[in-house]
Amino acid sequence: MTQLLTETEIQEQAKVLSGWTVENSKLHITRTFKDFIQAIEFVNKLVEPSESAGHHPDIEISYNKVKITLTTHDAGGLTQTDFDVAQTISQIK
Repeated sequence: MTQLLTETEIQEQAKVLSGWTVENSKLHITRTFKDFIQAIEFVNKLVEPSESAGHHPDIEISYNKVKITLTTHDAGGLTQTDFDVAQTISQIK
């Protein structure tokens, strides 16, 4: 099983993730787009990197807003994989 990060490790790594917040052992970000089409195009860009990492975000779509939540369900909290995937997602435009 993947190792859970300590609270100190979580806070240190969260500092370098622009726009992401930590709440209830989960990473969250909400991205806003011009319209629904752009929101869906963004979600489609998440497929390949998520599959490659073997780590899939929880995604909520509301018209032009996409909320992404990351946590390692098997480990019961945040792991290095969550932060790695968050970094990748942050680079997707």
